[in-house]
Amino acid sequence: MRRPTRALLFDLDDTLYLERRFARSGYRAVAAHVAGRFGASELEVFASLMGALRANRRTQAFQRLCKRLGLDESVVGALREVYRRHEPTLRLPRTSRRVLTTSRTSWRVGILTNGLPEVQRRKVAALGLEPLVDAVVYAHEVGTGKPDRRVFLAACEALGTDPDSTVMAGDDPWNDVDGARRAGLRAIRIRRGMHAQVDAGDTGPADATVRSIGDVPAEAARLIQVEAAHAD
Repeated sequence: MRRPTRALLFDLDDTLYLERRFARSGYRAVAAHVAGRFGASELEVFASLMGALRANRRTQAFQRLCKRLGLDESVVGALREVYRRHEPTLRLPRTSRRVLTTSRTSWRVGILTNGLPEVQRRKVAALGLEPLVDAVVYAHEVGTGKPDRRVFLAACEALGTDPDSTVMAGDDPWNDVDGARRAGLRAIRIRRGMHAQVDAGDTGPADATVRSIGDVPAEAARLIQVEAAHAD
């Protein structure tokens, strides 16, 4: 079979799955740890952490928990490590699985993700992603992370495609869209997750905007065809 000469590159968190699912999984691990070490109610701890998540105050979730339980804030670092090192319980959404599987018949398919590589690897493993794609690139292992143009070029190299025949799809208008376009890739913004309400005027423009990952392959094909037509 002829090897595809074009590639689809996906962000991970809030693109292939909702990152809040990882947070929920991590908070369950932290709740069990706190209950075992400090004798607190596991349900109470989990409820406190989820409350911070729902209130969009997750950066202060562990500090608020310590205050609520009367624990010294020196405990926060240990709780953060439990969160980061836990083995997550995650499920790849059906639409994401279908898009990855069907796209590989005519595209090289990869994942480019920011974040601590050891944490991101556990997410990838829990979601069962490696058999579904041609390459997974951990951006902080090859550069300073998205939007550093070097990490997009490294992803293209891993996929064996040129930037102008590679399309990046992600939810973050700065890291995914601006970064990809500056590296010479086409970029599709998936308008979902924490960046869904960011106005397009606040960032560089995407080549296309969709609301579902299921719309990405058709838009990507259109962008590559337009590029080929302009080249002619």
